[in-house]
Amino acid sequence: MKKLIALLASLLLACTVFASGYPDVSIKEVKALVVAKSAVIIDVNGSESYAAGHVPGALDFDKIEKNLAAALPADKSTLIVAYCGGPMCQAYQAAASAAVKLGYKNVKHMSAGIAGWTKAGEATEQAQ
Repeated sequence: MKKLIALLASLLLACTVFASGYPDVSIKEVKALVVAKSAVIIDVNGSESYAAGHVPGALDFDKIEKNLAAALPADKSTLIVAYCGGPMCQAYQAAASAAVKLGYKNVKHMSAGIAGWTKAGEATEQAQ
């Protein structure tokens, strides 16, 4: 019975991950993107959480949502990485979907979210 429950839980998680349609990007990859400043990173955790701590250089989706087109670069091949709280959080889809609707072709998801980022010991920025 325990094996069956574990199998069902794994299938549910897999379905959740693959249903989004956005490729996952690891913490290590996002850290490299931050250092290289080679992607637009969007925090979808809400302005209060954003102010408390976010991936360095990330944009606050709550503040840019209405003018997302103006906040994103003109080059539609630019890598866009959206994240929210953690692996089970689906809020990132709002930013990812909005970017795709604007024509961006390279949209990914950091499924570890801010919880995984901080758990990995990575530095965060606070809004000022």
